[in-house]
Amino acid sequence: MIHKTAIIDTKSNISTNVKIGPYSVIGPHVEIGENTEIQSHVSITGRTKIGSNNKIFPFASVGNDPQDLKFKGEETRLEIGNNNKIREYVTINPGTKGGGGLTKVGNNCLFMVSAHIAHDCFVGDNVILANNVPLGGHAHIDDNVIIGGNSAVQQFTRVGKSAMIGGMCGVVRDVIPYGIALGNRSILQGLNLIGLRRKNISNKEIMNLSEAYKHIFKNENLTENLSNLSNEFRKNELVSEVINFIEKDKKRPICTPFSK
Repeated sequence: MIHKTAIIDTKSNISTNVKIGPYSVIGPHVEIGENTEIQSHVSITGRTKIGSNNKIFPFASVGNDPQDLKFKGEETRLEIGNNNKIREYVTINPGTKGGGGLTKVGNNCLFMVSAHIAHDCFVGDNVILANNVPLGGHAHIDDNVIIGGNSAVQQFTRVGKSAMIGGMCGVVRDVIPYGIALGNRSILQGLNLIGLRRKNISNKEIMNLSEAYKHIFKNENLTENLSNLSNEFRKNELVSEVINFIEKDKKRPICTPFSK
């Protein structure tokens, strides 16, 4: 059902069973998948593709120009997957030419009131951004990440899978998979043990990861600590993910227990 006051460009591609509420505006290059619900006063523009079974709440702005002074109106894209909830006043921007031209959001995410996803971000599946969480440009948020209210993620920062960020935290360093970061400026506090157990990971694997964590972060010399890590630890898939994350090319330093 499309409300009579909604403004839908004839060049847009709206699938079946899409609901569009009063005073919402849909631009010419927008694609919206089946069974998506767009409530009142929502703006969706740009080259934006939205999947199926999403729910977008009033006053969200999806696909408008990136907040980047280098953006000159070039054609860039925004892709949003399936089964996401995008709450009131959320803003999601497309990519920029200099950043690859694409902002991408996965499936089954919840973006609470006033969250912001900037240009050229990648957001995986099952991600929760609590109220007032902005992601700076080019941020990379892996699957199953939870970021607490009023936290902010600096541009080019990576947050590894199943990591958890406490509320009111400035995330200025890359946070390892399965890590917990808290503080005014992100400090690694340990492992997200509750999240690991919720994923039905065995106690043996969790204990192995916990022991490896102690070795990796026993001091600030991560390079030396990794080189001394035994092959037994490296055989553990969880440990391997953490090692690969730390060793991958990056724009930001790694968040550690010694971060200041």
